[in-house]
Amino acid sequence: MFLSFGIKDLIDILLVATLLYYAYRLMKESRSLNIFFGVLIFIVFWLFVSQILEMRLLGTLLDRIVSVGAIALLILFQDEIRKFFSTIGTHERVRAAVRFFSGEQKQTHTREDIMPIVMACLSMSKQKVGALIVMQRSLPLTDFVRSGELIDARISQRLIENIFFKNSPLHDGGMIISHKRITAAGCILPVSHDLSLPKELGLRHRAAMGISQETDALAIVVSEETGNISIAFRGSFQLHVTAEDLERILTEDAF
Repeated sequence: MFLSFGIKDLIDILLVATLLYYAYRLMKESRSLNIFFGVLIFIVFWLFVSQILEMRLLGTLLDRIVSVGAIALLILFQDEIRKFFSTIGTHERVRAAVRFFSGEQKQTHTREDIMPIVMACLSMSKQKVGALIVMQRSLPLTDFVRSGELIDARISQRLIENIFFKNSPLHDGGMIISHKRITAAGCILPVSHDLSLPKELGLRHRAAMGISQETDALAIVVSEETGNISIAFRGSFQLHVTAEDLERILTEDAF
């Protein structure tokens, strides 16, 4: 007797393959790949024993382990699961659909909003003043804002340079800009432990990568050692960015 195979079965297989692929990517980024493979092997063994061989005693025992293990996996991988759903929710097409059905207008940024940031980064780059500026996009950065000093000021080149001046008490933390205003400075950001990052990149770069991995924010880094400007977005770096490139990226609604 031949098994029937239709378009629904093909879609089912593709969806499962896609889900496993994204789970694999998340586990690889969080250095939990061995745990992922271990869980995958256990699930295959459980299905083989309970569904194909129909071993009642061993199948029942594994069913109990799976029911308890599911809760343990949710606790163990809570950060990865949160990141997975956050990635889905902040996808450009998903955000576009939400704006369409809710009537929300897409936030636009004029050259007057962007140029103070570009000029401040260019000036700090020439003077080799370290800086870390985080541009909020769709996801709110409330928890990170609370870790710093609230400012709520108009975006100004002079204010940005004063905050990151070497003797300023706020120069070591990150500055968060949202809704066309400098919201906070001296903020504590999550540090990425990605082993693929070049060793010459310092703590500012790792904090920029960390915030770009956990949120959809765009982070601008000015290196204190070299004066180079870098951008971290969606877990990837664009190094050695010129002032023209920075202006173009921000103008093209990158944040």
